[in-house]
Amino acid sequence: MHEQLNRLLALAGTIILGKERQIRLAVCCLLARGHLLIEDIPGVGKTTLAHTLAHLLGLNYQRIQFTSDLLPADVVGSSIFDGNTHSFRFQPGPIFHQTVLADEINRSTPKAQSALLEAMEERQVTVDGETRPLPDPFFVIATQNPLTQIGTFPLPESQLDRFLMRIELGYPDRRSERALLKGEERQILLERIPPCMDTESLKKMQAEGRTVYASDALLDYIQALIQHTRESGTYQIGLSPRAGVALLNASRSWAYMDQRRAVLPEDVQAVLSSVAGHRLRLATSGATDSRAVVAPLLAEVAIP
Repeated sequence: MHEQLNRLLALAGTIILGKERQIRLAVCCLLARGHLLIEDIPGVGKTTLAHTLAHLLGLNYQRIQFTSDLLPADVVGSSIFDGNTHSFRFQPGPIFHQTVLADEINRSTPKAQSALLEAMEERQVTVDGETRPLPDPFFVIATQNPLTQIGTFPLPESQLDRFLMRIELGYPDRRSERALLKGEERQILLERIPPCMDTESLKKMQAEGRTVYASDALLDYIQALIQHTRESGTYQIGLSPRAGVALLNASRSWAYMDQRRAVLPEDVQAVLSSVAGHRLRLATSGATDSRAVVAPLLAEVAIP
């Protein structure tokens, strides 16, 4: 299984150049059965990363362009009248795919954003009083532009908390950018690469990742981090229990990717900024960079 996983990371690295850590975090998020938020300026490869992962994993993929006039029914689907049967039938929306790209999610109104809440948390949608399950695996990758850009609606805390991780891609380094300028179009290159994994292999890896051992001492460390966010006064609001579970799941997946059967404190530290950065706000600073937000946490909480 790890040979397939390493091939996935290597192939993704040939499409998204110079972003090995971000690719690894995105795959870690998927193995932990979470959802991913990518926040950055337009044009740095957010959509390409989502498409690359879906293609290489052999998952069916649908992109939803979030705009100010998008309606919840445009996401989850609606019942339409069938003239042949003289009855209503449900027309599934794009949410009924294994990988859903919610592109520029913060350009839609809160009403449209809320259409994803039930889907992301319970992996089902309820329309006209009937609950319909979503595919398994089900993975939402959302992109958002910085809130300083015109026409954006901030995601509420309840929506942010549904994303297991938030990452930023940033500009490529000089060498990677030169390769982009001299190389082929990324989409054309991706089309020539066959999927390197199937759905059953992915589900098996997700199940194996959940069995990675977390000792009581490791759980003490995670609880100490969570408690510090609530009691130190460094942050406006502390981490929720859901955030604690997300941190543990992501740490297990990170350890699994390193072929270890037990979680180390270093695994927790490796994913902490991506898991907690979008959930925390410093009490004395307006900093939004994930690493800057969690830096006091790493400095002030000792490893047991």
